[in-house]
Amino acid sequence: MFQRLRNDKGQTLPLYVWLVGILLFVAFVFFAFAKAAVARNGAQSAADAAALAAAKEARKELLVQVIAGIPTGAWVVPLEGGTPPVSNGAASAAHLAAENKSHLDGAPQHTFAGGNFAIKAKIETDYTVGDSLVPGTENKRAKAEATAVIKPRCHMVANVPTKVVKFYCEGSGLWDIDPKTFNAGDLPEAKDLFKVQLAE
Repeated sequence: MFQRLRNDKGQTLPLYVWLVGILLFVAFVFFAFAKAAVARNGAQSAADAAALAAAKEARKELLVQVIAGIPTGAWVVPLEGGTPPVSNGAASAAHLAAENKSHLDGAPQHTFAGGNFAIKAKIETDYTVGDSLVPGTENKRAKAEATAVIKPRCHMVANVPTKVVKFYCEGSGLWDIDPKTFNAGDLPEAKDLFKVQLAE
């Protein structure tokens, strides 16, 4: 009887070692996938930040177009989202990508989202997924893209060149500007005229 118990114990040990090995392998594989998921999330955060930064830079340009058009009445088109920005916001996008340990994967592109002008940014991480049991991850970098929309917040109330400029903006209310006497303090900021947000 004693000899039989010893034999059973001897047969169980290899099975135990095999099961532990399988569990460790599965754990390492899951760990590799978790590292990849973290890299993807980091890449998406960097892409979101880059796209938003690019759109905000372009939004400043639209403000300039609105101001330049006040004396002649040409301010309405850019104010209501009818004029595309010339800038793609590359400098700001690259800066925000770098702050998130990434770099732009090509220049930001103008596009449309929901009928509004938008800017798409693509990035690649400066870091890799790292070493794991999954071959190739040590050199694999995460990529992601995001699109930020520039939405007009205002609409024209009155447009009589050389007499009065009136427009109403969501969030900041009514603006009443005299084209002959206005100064910088009379004007809204870019964020008052246009909302920037990630495309859904």
